[in-house]
Amino acid sequence: MSTMAVEDVAVAVRPGFWTRERRVGAGALPLGLLAAALFGALATGADARFTLSEDAGGAALAVDGTLGAIVFGLVAAAAGAALLAGPARRWFTPLLGVAVVGVVLSFLCWQVSAAPAGQNFMPLVNIVRGTFILALPLIFGALAGVLCERSGVVNVAIEGQLLMGAFAGALVGTIAASAWVGLVAAALGGALVSLLLAIFTIRYLVDQVVMGIVLNLLAVGLTGFLYERLMQPEAAKYNQPPRFEAWPIPVLSEIPVIGPALFRGNIFLYLALILVVVVHVALFRTRWGLRTRSVGEHPTAADTLGVKVLGLRYRNVLLAGMVAGVGGASYTLALYTFSKNMIGGKGFIALAALIFGRWSPTGALLAALFFGFADQLGTYLGAIDSSIPSEFLAMLPYLATLLAVAGLVGKVRAPAADGKPYIKG
Repeated sequence: MSTMAVEDVAVAVRPGFWTRERRVGAGALPLGLLAAALFGALATGADARFTLSEDAGGAALAVDGTLGAIVFGLVAAAAGAALLAGPARRWFTPLLGVAVVGVVLSFLCWQVSAAPAGQNFMPLVNIVRGTFILALPLIFGALAGVLCERSGVVNVAIEGQLLMGAFAGALVGTIAASAWVGLVAAALGGALVSLLLAIFTIRYLVDQVVMGIVLNLLAVGLTGFLYERLMQPEAAKYNQPPRFEAWPIPVLSEIPVIGPALFRGNIFLYLALILVVVVHVALFRTRWGLRTRSVGEHPTAADTLGVKVLGLRYRNVLLAGMVAGVGGASYTLALYTFSKNMIGGKGFIALAALIFGRWSPTGALLAALFFGFADQLGTYLGAIDSSIPSEFLAMLPYLATLLAVAGLVGKVRAPAADGKPYIKG
């Protein structure tokens, strides 16, 4: 091979200068500097208090509003500069986390210090608890997406599965006067939507994305119609299910901040965390997981080794629907009564959490918590009479979704057979 050819090969395999790390750093550096300058100028000299309780009392971390906004902004800028320098890939996630947390804390120092007298504190227990509560349907929905898409079936119907689960849980739970019966009904309601998804996409090879959208519309229309004709006129008879109460865990519930927020939850919180661990272990440490991943990557090869591709896809899609249905019940059997289209797009945010988490159960959990925090932050800022318009605060979880998926994920690869129908030869 000539010298010119060798040089051409070297140039061809050499990575470009603007790697994902450098692109994110180029955005984080000016954002951190902007946060330090803007939030530092808007913050007041009052302390921003972060209390380790549910109210203004008890121990607190007090930070001068102006100083904190500037310092945290500069920390974010420093993390951006480190990313721009092109660090080793293993440092990408920690530095990105420092940059994001720095900007958020700079923003909070401004908002908390500028709050009206008596409201210039952030109760961390409430924030953490609210984050997990608002993230619950996202965690269940994202896990449903993992089960489907790791099997090669795109699950855009998460919204409909969540909604049908919420509806079935409220209706059957009220009629049976049992939250447990309502929970089973919610799982079956989500599985019903999944059954339709499986039949039409696996058996009849209908486009999976189109079918998911159709099922979402079907769930919205069907539950809305039954709500108006059945549940709304006779709410006491059909829309007042028993609720799951909080189950404090001895000792663990006494841990500061994390204890009251995480270990005084209801069954849905514990079940969501357990499912993340179970699905992760099953997916990466068991024969079922190996077969699922092989079907999602190369179904033809899996078939030649004796794996029943279509049967495995059917089972996993139905299991995903049950998981999402339980997530829908976390609304109606723990928090609210059922109302029309009450999921409000959370299924699509769960789909974004799936992508942001790179089709991993633990990644999906962290992404769901990120979006849940954005939602809770909007609620908190509204409660302290923030100067930011309420319409913008309502946009926060969706804005966080856009920024995360478009700006932070970088290049990701879905399972190779995701969305591709398998026709047995």
